[in-house]
Amino acid sequence: MCIAVFIWQNHPLYPLLLLLNRDEFHDRPTKPIAWWEGCEILGGKDELAGGTWLACTRNGKLGFLTNVMEPPPVPEGKSRGGLVVQFLKSRKSPMEFAQEMIREADQYNGFNLVLTDIHAKTMVYVSNRPKGKPISVQVVSPGIHVLSNAQLDSPWNKAQRLSQNFKELLDKYKEDKGEGEVPMKEMVKELMRDTVRADESKLPGVRSPEYELKASSIFVEFDTPKGRYGTRSTAALSVTTSGRVSVYEEYLEKETWKVQTVDYQIIENVKEAE
Repeated sequence: MCIAVFIWQNHPLYPLLLLLNRDEFHDRPTKPIAWWEGCEILGGKDELAGGTWLACTRNGKLGFLTNVMEPPPVPEGKSRGGLVVQFLKSRKSPMEFAQEMIREADQYNGFNLVLTDIHAKTMVYVSNRPKGKPISVQVVSPGIHVLSNAQLDSPWNKAQRLSQNFKELLDKYKEDKGEGEVPMKEMVKELMRDTVRADESKLPGVRSPEYELKASSIFVEFDTPKGRYGTRSTAALSVTTSGRVSVYEEYLEKETWKVQTVDYQIIENVKEAE
């Protein structure tokens, strides 16, 4: 499970502002956000499957992913995190990549995938759920959106809570600081550490009530028979109108929270990794 909130092409300073909580088992081998060796990709890495939940490139491409809440996944399903890597390494536009992957989307467990090209001002959402329905491919409109573990902007309790709190915080910064410069560390603290759970009557009813209740908060943490599970990292990514990218990350390493920031300038005509 993961959750992301973002504002796209609807802010005076930032074409994109994104905050994302990655939820996973605490003992799953993971690398924090960093530049990948041998290519122009900046992102975290799932060392078990080799994919990522969030990554971007020097030439302005970006992708992020959440899983769909459904009965336990099929073990032989392809790595969903590999989809982000494939897109970033390709020369395809978000829509070209989305249309191409329709043919193999049923080989994956349920996913929500967002593909972005900052230069082209294009963002596309792709999902292979609900199961048995045509693959969902849509251009993401300007504005605030939340992606949890159902389709984009599904009215789940925690998604609505995060969307409303995000909007209120952006409005507050605009009032306090004129154009609305956003302190990313404060955004993480105010929005992404929220442990308030949903009322049981507002759970989606996909898995057991006990599991859904524990996963119904924005920041997740609970024990399972397979080990401790919950929010492993939070990333806050901003892209300015001048193409400056800043990624602030708080992440767990050996049960200790650590912090880092990575900044870079988007440049054109960077050759993607083959």
